[in-house]
Amino acid sequence: MLFNTFESKTVLVTGHTGFKGSWLSLWLHKLGAKVVGLSEGQVSEPNHFQILGLSEVVDSRIGDIRDAELVSTLIRQVQPDFVFHLAAQALVKASYDDPLATIQTNVMGSANILQGLRDLSKPCSCVMITSDKAYENIETHYGYRETDRLGGADPYSASKGAAEIVVSSLIRSYFPTDGSVRVAVARAGNVIGGGDWAADRIVPDIARAWSDKTSLSIRNPAATRPWQHVLEPLSGYLQLAAELERSSVLHGEAFNFGPSAEAVYPVSDLVAAAEQVLPELVVEQGIASFHEAGLLKLCCDKALTTLGWKAVLDFTETMGLTFDWYHSYYTNFDPKKSELQIDRYVALAQERGLPWVA
Repeated sequence: MLFNTFESKTVLVTGHTGFKGSWLSLWLHKLGAKVVGLSEGQVSEPNHFQILGLSEVVDSRIGDIRDAELVSTLIRQVQPDFVFHLAAQALVKASYDDPLATIQTNVMGSANILQGLRDLSKPCSCVMITSDKAYENIETHYGYRETDRLGGADPYSASKGAAEIVVSSLIRSYFPTDGSVRVAVARAGNVIGGGDWAADRIVPDIARAWSDKTSLSIRNPAATRPWQHVLEPLSGYLQLAAELERSSVLHGEAFNFGPSAEAVYPVSDLVAAAEQVLPELVVEQGIASFHEAGLLKLCCDKALTTLGWKAVLDFTETMGLTFDWYHSYYTNFDPKKSELQIDRYVALAQERGLPWVA
């Protein structure tokens, strides 16, 4: 289904130089799309976007998502068929350090995208990516559903909940069901995979510690997370955009993308999986310096019943792909590694009969 949706289409990806954005840009390019990206530039060193040489195949624009005029001008110039809005301040610790920048980026950045799309007269499908942190987390053991309350104890989580409230308001005010622009929201979290070097994230911390031969400090080894490989939610975003283009009933809807509600593992299990691939990794107990949720998982039944989407990989496969990528990068890196992992992921989805690759 995805293999003919994006061919020869113009796709705007905000945050394209980031971890998820670079993987999505690569996948869209493989699907034959003309990808235009907007971001503030490289978000880390090393940088996955740069490693892949994506500047040669992506029309990369540098700019601040908080600049409403810049965003509107870009949308008018590009005339996108699809928009994936990923640009965000996505780190909990950074949100404590600079809450205003986090709120401005995540709330006003999202509003600026929809404001720019108001003047678009051609058909366009837009997926606004937020986070599982948008939910008011009460540490319950059931998976949060799309209709559960939004909120957040930390500035990052609150900014994502607030962004969704603003997005919902703008959709209902300015984007009618029979209009040319159709919008949906995607929520996912605890995304891991090769090419992530963000600060204060467990997998990049593991990769850096192993490559530098330093000890890895673990803040909350018992904290449980529904870990998912980056290609899992990206396949959901792509499927959601494809259905938005075809369906008249998904407009304004929100969708969760994650592993099954039972597929929740502690940080200690993730570290143990890393040790199987990265020999001589040294681990020590650290001290938590800021509040983080102990438990947060999603119910993805809506994505399954409405989109025919579900996760492809189990925990072992997720960890294998992730740490194999880093092992390869720091030993004998193949620049085609990410592309080969996309091919492997799609092949597994086909073997397991998932409808989006039929």
